[in-house]
This record gives sequence, structure tokens and C-alpha cells, in this order.
Amino acid sequence: MEMLNILIIDDENNIREILADIINLNCKDAKVIGFAEDVKGGISAIKKYKPDIILLDIKLPDGSGFDILSEIQTDEYNFHVIFITAYEQYAIKAFKFSAIDYLVKPVDPDELLNAIERCRILYKDEFKNKIEAYSYNSDKLTKNKKLLLKTQYNVQILEIQNIIRCQSDNSYTTFFTSDNRKIIVSQTIGEYEKLLNEFGFFRIHQSHLINLEFVMSFDKGDGGFVIMKDKTSIPISFRKKELFLKVIKTYHNIFK
Repeated sequence: MEMLNILIIDDENNIREILADIINLNCKDAKVIGFAEDVKGGISAIKKYKPDIILLDIKLPDGSGFDILSEIQTDEYNFHVIFITAYEQYAIKAFKFSAIDYLVKPVDPDELLNAIERCRILYKDEFKNKIEAYSYNSDKLTKNKKLLLKTQYNVQILEIQNIIRCQSDNSYTTFFTSDNRKIIVSQTIGEYEKLLNEFGFFRIHQSHLINLEFVMSFDKGDGGFVIMKDKTSIPISFRKKELFLKVIKTYHNIFK
């Protein structure tokens, strides 16, 4: 297996040492080739070492990790980035929407090793898409977010306002969109419920997460069904029925 060269850019010396120790002790096919502690040093180190992977702190003394990426012409380099961040809920949600690998301080060794392994199979164009999606999602003035989905064959970007519903099949989730796309990803519906519930989505059944904007009607027969604008009928679980009726009255103010 090809050796991966890793560059660590973080302004905290102890973090740099911990990350390097985790890699050196656990990765036979990866090695730390250099360090930097700020934007200026990071840019110089990338040009000098030409790493395969960069462990990149977001907040640096003279700017941010994104300043480094904007300064470097990524077409000239073939690296992937794993971001390091202190816990900031808004930033974390933007990362999740964009499917970007990130590690929260203090870094969990297993999460670091798993992120490095994912970098092995990540295509360069995928990373570019992820960075563009993150840049869009991290803008607090942007009301509609973009959700990046990695399928078995490619990466697709959806505006969440165009997602009609999600349907679960064990550890897989299928997205149905207003432009008639059907996208299957190998992630549980529970993960997407956490991301989407503040954007008008409601999980009405163990297997179904719906966008309330696309609800057309409610059928009380056979325990209760929601009719979506794509003409699908989605069952409501008994324990979610009362809450759904309250939520939908508030959201659309049309059901009595």
C-alpha cells in the first residue's frame, strides 16, 4: 500500500505532538512529514512537502485554515484535508452538511485513523465539491443549505428545499427530490433527521422523514397517511400522529 505523507498545521504544539504520535504509533503506511503553526508557515510547508493529507486547524494566529486553501492553487497539488476544530455547533453542522471530515478537539484517535483511511479513497474532485459546499453552508445569511451526498458511484449536491422526503432501508437512506432524482446513500435516516429537523423536516415514521413544505394532504384512514406533492402516501406511526398534527397546523395552518 502506498505511503501517505501527512502535514500537520495547528498553532498548539501539544495538539501537533498528539496527532503525530497517534499516526506514528498506529499507521504503518502513513507518516508525518512536517508541521506548521500559522497560515504563512502552512502555505510554505505545503509548497515544500507536497503532502497527501493535511490535518488543518481552522483557527490560526494569522487567519484560518480556509485562508490557506484559498491561497494555494489546489489544482497544482493533490492533497486532502481533515479539519481540526474546537466545538462550535454552527461550524459542525456546516461540516456535516458538506460531508467534510473534521475532528473535534480533543481528537479521538480512532476518529483520526478512520478519517485518514477515508482520504485514501476520496477523489480530488470530491474534495473540491465538499469545500465549495462548506463555503456555501457556512454563510449564516444563506437560508437554504446544500447537502452533499456520497453515493456508491459519485457525489451529488442537493439544496435541502428540493428534498421531498427520505426513506430508510436498514442502514441505507433514499432521497427523493423535486426534480425526480432518487439518491441512495449508505447512512442511516437518523443522521439526516438530526441535520434536517430544523429546516422543516419531520420524521413521521421509523422509515420516513418528510419535508413539510411538500405535504399536500392528510388522510385519516388506516391509521393515518400523509399525501405528498409527488403523489406518494406516507404512513404515520401511531406515536407520532398527535405531534405531527400539531406541527403541521403550525407550519401550514391548513389542517383542522
